[in-house]
Amino acid sequence: YSFATFIVGATNRFAHAAALGVAESPGSSYNPFFIYGGVGLGKTHLLHAVGNHCRMDGRRVLYVTSEQFTNEFINSIRERRNEEFRSKYRGADILLIDDIQFIADKEQTQEEFFHTFNDLHSSGRQIVVSSDRPPGSLPLLEDRLRSRFEWGLIADIQPPDLETRLAILRAKAEEHAVMVPEDVLDLLARRYQHNIRELEGSLNRIVAYARLTQSPLSADLANLALADISVEANRRPTISAAAVINEVASYFSVRPDELRSKGRTKRVALPRQIAMFLMIEVGQMRIASVGSELGGRDHSTVHHGWQKILAEANSNARLRRDLSEIQNRLFSSQK
Repeated sequence: YSFATFIVGATNRFAHAAALGVAESPGSSYNPFFIYGGVGLGKTHLLHAVGNHCRMDGRRVLYVTSEQFTNEFINSIRERRNEEFRSKYRGADILLIDDIQFIADKEQTQEEFFHTFNDLHSSGRQIVVSSDRPPGSLPLLEDRLRSRFEWGLIADIQPPDLETRLAILRAKAEEHAVMVPEDVLDLLARRYQHNIRELEGSLNRIVAYARLTQSPLSADLANLALADISVEANRRPTISAAAVINEVASYFSVRPDELRSKGRTKRVALPRQIAMFLMIEVGQMRIASVGSELGGRDHSTVHHGWQKILAEANSNARLRRDLSEIQNRLFSSQK
């Protein structure tokens, strides 16, 4: 894992930049660094990239999952090796803890981690933590730990947009030294929307299938190779245009018919562009269909709105939060 092999897009650019900043200057500005996001989106990749970068500078790096931390802690108590355990964790220059959410209901483990955190932080050593949700959304996490996670920098990773998914597939194909037709890449990128591991796994599967059957890579072959994998198991529920329009309208306190209207006031324009973005990126709708759903807008208008939100999300933290919250509401409503 390295920063060079991490594909950067609109939904992970901030997290990548922050992780690189931590790696280049550990223990200074962004300490602790808390990164959160769904399964298979690159959190572990960034943790390892930080660790590998810091190892090159001769620093002592320790990467563990929260489950490993918990198990080692329990064993140290059982075998009376408490000091050995503490020496190991408090002797690190960089401590990387993956999936911290799994200690949220373990009081003794939280107690030990709290003291480990304090020891490392007070001596200027770097702590990087990942989770599937932000600190404020971990209900069983002790307040004192939650507040410490919030001392530093918090960054989120959202599911990759279509352009990033295609870039990931192209990089993976290059790694395999195999030429994959663009229509095949597009098929995979549209089918596997929310998990990079599954996206890469789908490419590995069709490449292996083509080699074993000595067949050329094609969309038909891809469909055949992936036929026994349920699409529904690899994607979130389908989000309709009406669901996006209603959720965006509710979030911004406007009426759904205003988003479909010809009005161009700032009060309506931004929510409408966000609806365009979400229909394309989350609903996987074609631009022409999005235009039809939003009052018959033409291709260039929808494309401009989509790309504007995509670009502004790189530098606008509030916009990223809005997009994340609306997406969470959309998916929650589908359960």
